[in-house]
Amino acid sequence: MGNSVSGAEREVLPIDTLFTFPSHLPAWPKDGGFASGSINLGEVEVCQISTFNKIWATLEGGPDNRGATFFEPSPIPDGFFMLGCYAQPNNTPLFGWVLAGKEISNDDTPRGALTMPVDYTLAWSSESMSIKKEGNGYLWLPTPPEGYSAVGLVVTNSPDKPPLEKVRCVRSDLVDSCEQDIWIWGEDKASDTSDINVYGLRPTIRGTNAHGVQVGTFIVDGVTASLSLSCLKNINFNLSYMPNLTQIDELVQAYSPRIYFHPDESYLPSSVNWYFNQGVLLYQQGNESNPVLVEPNGLNLPQGGSNDGTYWLDLPIDENTREQVKKGDVQSSMAYLHIKPMLGATFTDISMWIFYPFNGPARAKVQLIDIPLGKIGEHIGDWEHVTLRISNFTGDLWRVYLSQHSTGFWANASELEFEGGNKVVAHASLSGHALYPKEGLILQGNALLGIGIRNDAAKSDIVMDTSIRYEVVSAEYLGTVAEPAWLNFTRKWGPKITYNIANEISFIDNLIPGDVDIISILPAEVLGEDGPTGPKMKNNWNGDEAI
Repeated sequence: MGNSVSGAEREVLPIDTLFTFPSHLPAWPKDGGFASGSINLGEVEVCQISTFNKIWATLEGGPDNRGATFFEPSPIPDGFFMLGCYAQPNNTPLFGWVLAGKEISNDDTPRGALTMPVDYTLAWSSESMSIKKEGNGYLWLPTPPEGYSAVGLVVTNSPDKPPLEKVRCVRSDLVDSCEQDIWIWGEDKASDTSDINVYGLRPTIRGTNAHGVQVGTFIVDGVTASLSLSCLKNINFNLSYMPNLTQIDELVQAYSPRIYFHPDESYLPSSVNWYFNQGVLLYQQGNESNPVLVEPNGLNLPQGGSNDGTYWLDLPIDENTREQVKKGDVQSSMAYLHIKPMLGATFTDISMWIFYPFNGPARAKVQLIDIPLGKIGEHIGDWEHVTLRISNFTGDLWRVYLSQHSTGFWANASELEFEGGNKVVAHASLSGHALYPKEGLILQGNALLGIGIRNDAAKSDIVMDTSIRYEVVSAEYLGTVAEPAWLNFTRKWGPKITYNIANEISFIDNLIPGDVDIISILPAEVLGEDGPTGPKMKNNWNGDEAI
């Protein structure tokens, strides 16, 4: 029966503590459907359940080899039904949600939106596993009637099938396709069973106009049975549950990050207007000898078109002025906010863009030696961002995205540090400005060989509180936000400069152990100097964040 562990025998795990924000959340201004508790998706009304009954736990495998716990939502409000169960790794406090659904009567549709399954298939059980666990767990796939789809699994601690009335399936025209999300649990050591992994689920197509709704359920990979699960679809996509400008201001004051800079940082952020007022120049291909001064707020920047290399920005020509502008002006720095619907408009993303006049040079780590890399990593103009993902059901902060060069990662609110109430703490890496939730060294490259680009994050007295100086530059769904001219400049914010990369790093060849090609190990974004495009040209402007 495996290594069953009683409650008295096992260690106390982080998941045994319910995550709460450090301070009480404010009462959000009441207007429209934002933070009203439930959302009408068309023929199904859904609410977000964040309280659970524990069903089963495994105590090994998964993140940090701490195991995972499986729950069912409880209590469920009157009239609503469970759509599936919830699972979470044990290495963080309990923090999450799953949707429950209620049918909205529709006389035009002969079949109901929700219905009970006709049977269950046992997708997986822990009976043959030899890892530490609390009894046995069983994962059941509801068998939907024809024309319906399952959107979640049911968990039991008994081999008996769950009651049919336990869960509801959803009519197939009201669901969308889904894919694996974050890893929840899997085996980290040899066992007498095939590898098994549990993942969260998210809509396959995600973006500002995508209708797929995340249910909060999970899927199992590695089982013999074919598991087919869907997400919900918002067919009532009227955006009435998105926050208005007053509510956005309250959300920013509640959650917006404090960004700490490294004590040795030389290249700080500035506002875009400060930058333009320093004599920044607009160049045109074929007329490079006659650059034009950029007007405040970029009023004379070309609008529309594509990133075709016809225009680009550059620092002032005078060398002393160039060096001063590179340093930025943190006192003027602004957070530029793009507010957008996500996950079928059940969540709001507040993307907070930060501008730096200059991205500094990279430093390499070659085992125990730190080496400056000359020009490598430098470029004029640098855009980084933090995205707050906020529940339109409750106004709670769910996840935070931290950009890191050409990619980034999501962190749950339960994994973050907070200050001044519920303000997120982020750390900008030295010179490169990648954002991290904790202080320390993060190595980009080959960690096993100890070779890569250093990302050093540390607190200092230099801090940017994004709730003090910010501007909503775009919120398409509101229709009342005037976008600044610089936001629609589609070309690059810095010139492209070509140099011999091999020459730049040839002096460290004798320091590299063995036959290692340093260029092949370094991240692509540091190899060459090329200015970035602005926020609106990024894929995540209308899509989801890159990970």
